[in-house]
Amino acid sequence: MIQLRILSGKMAGENVFVRRFPFRIGRAPQNELALDDAGVWDEHLKIGFQKRKGFILETNAEAFVAVNEQPQKSSRLRNGDILSFGSAKIQFWLAPARQRNLATAELFVWLLLAAVTAIQVFLLLKLRK
Repeated sequence: MIQLRILSGKMAGENVFVRRFPFRIGRAPQNELALDDAGVWDEHLKIGFQKRKGFILETNAEAFVAVNEQPQKSSRLRNGDILSFGSAKIQFWLAPARQRNLATAELFVWLLLAAVTAIQVFLLLKLRK
């Protein structure tokens, strides 16, 4: 999962979490992220995921996108990259990993250890006799 931090424009300060790819960004409402900022096209860019390459940015054929102030048509994204297009700026981040609640599994392990210890004590007492 990735996180997009909107740095400028009408939605500045918001964070968008991306779970499904391709993720389209543009002015049109059918995009996963619709930005109504000056210079943003209907479908300006999309972010995809490829197992071997990672996160890939692809722009609309005529649209302009800069990654870290370098014009790009297609680019592999890295943590912290800043995407600039129209009057919008977005920072690309890997979202923090969610840790599952392991309380049930931990309780099971502790109960299993207690049971094994009790059995060993029982066997030791039985061998003593």
